[in-house]
Amino acid sequence: MSQFQFIKMNQQYAELISSWKYEEPYSIYSMDESSEDILELLNGDYYYVLNEENELIAFICTGNSARVPGGYKAGIYNEDDYIDLGLGLRPELTGKGNGGAFLTSCLQFIKEQHHSLGVRLVVAQFNERAIRVYERAGFVKGLVFKSMIAGQEVDFLAMKYEMQDRVS
Repeated sequence: MSQFQFIKMNQQYAELISSWKYEEPYSIYSMDESSEDILELLNGDYYYVLNEENELIAFICTGNSARVPGGYKAGIYNEDDYIDLGLGLRPELTGKGNGGAFLTSCLQFIKEQHHSLGVRLVVAQFNERAIRVYERAGFVKGLVFKSMIAGQEVDFLAMKYEMQDRVS
């Protein structure tokens, strides 16, 4: 049993998450509370995540919503055997050792929801702390590509996790 609950996004939590502000250099992950951000969070691909005390700690998305635009040109989305994952911890929880347990729960949730060979995610290449968490969980580094985000060109790293090797 996961220590976290994954619940389909609703208006209340979409508004809260859209107000999260990350410190530099992670500010590219911040949203601006716009109606566009809220509608994106409500598109059906997003879940909010609560801890054991029913506190909002994170969100995830799967499918097209988890994809970074520059990845299409780089060809990383050409394989249909992988489910794409996007995730974000509440800003004050980042960098404090919370990522591993959260990521493990995300992978278990995806395993229960989707029948794919693996999970693919994309992370800003400068986000070394997240990359370490992903590698410890079994993700393998792949292609690096450029994409525009928040008005700036950023190098992104694609990573893959093979599900069949990790049947529980």
